Amino acid sequence: MSSRATPKVAVLMGGPSAEREVSLSSGRECAAALRESGCEVIEVDAGRDLAAVLTKIKPDVVFNALHGRWGEDGCVQGLLEWMGLPYTHSGVLASSLAMDKEKTKDAYRAAGLPVAASRIASKAEIQGSHVLAPPYVVKPYNEGSSVGVYIVRDKANRPPQIADDMPDQLMVEDYVAGRELTTTVMGDKALTVTDILTDGWYDYHAKYATGGSRHFVPANLPKEIFEACMDYALRAHQVLGCKGISRTDFRWDESRGLKGLILLETNTQPGMTPTSLSPEQAQSCGITFPELCRWLVEDASCDR
Repeated sequence: MSSRATPKVAVLMGGPSAEREVSLSSGRECAAALRESGCEVIEVDAGRDLAAVLTKIKPDVVFNALHGRWGEDGCVQGLLEWMGLPYTHSGVLASSLAMDKEKTKDAYRAAGLPVAASRIASKAEIQGSHVLAPPYVVKPYNEGSSVGVYIVRDKANRPPQIADDMPDQLMVEDYVAGRELTTTVMGDKALTVTDILTDGWYDYHAKYATGGSRHFVPANLPKEIFEACMDYALRAHQVLGCKGISRTDFRWDESRGLKGLILLETNTQPGMTPTSLSPEQAQSCGITFPELCRWLVEDASCDR
């Protein structure tokens, strides 16, 4: 990034994905934090004219606060590489790989990391009969924030009926019972583990609504499980080629000990809203939100 004491930062937010509203919230929070840290900030609601807008702004750094497809899947990253603009978070390959949940699992398996059994199936196939033995989960393989998740419970008689606006190809995955855990990696260090409690599934509402979930950080876990989450998250970050920060989510069936801990996915651009997990984990490690955002700006580069 530029060595200027007051870098000009374009904060990308919004965009056309299903996670637009979350991204707008993340972007506003990050923009305020960056101003507090001493940056000159221009907020950009990223549209199809993004290249022209950035050409006019001429930022020193692009802070990518987009979530979901287009902003988090390598597309915007490729545009920024082509324009030669340093940007935050992961590069083209890691972003594309981590957005595809099945390819992410292939990378996890290659690194010896534990995952739930899954397969990609067509919507027609899923609605016609049980693709896996219940209980299982059906979800898009290339969206985030628990968008479009269906849980088929044990002993369910009928397969799920999928909404018309869902993509034709979906992931079907064994349901893993247990606790929801997550770990953020910042640079080359895992920060801590959060235990997430909800009244039901950790869905879109639970993630972003005030009071939708309760976070216990650092998580009160057996030492072996806590250390495994830290180790697995760092290994996931590395095998996917992530940069900046990432957050890896787990399910843990405590009745099975370490064998009950499995990786769900890695988020290359974790949420940065007031209810988000990564800023909360950084805070628990003594890193304020403005410090976290400024660190991301200082870490920004091309060729990521």
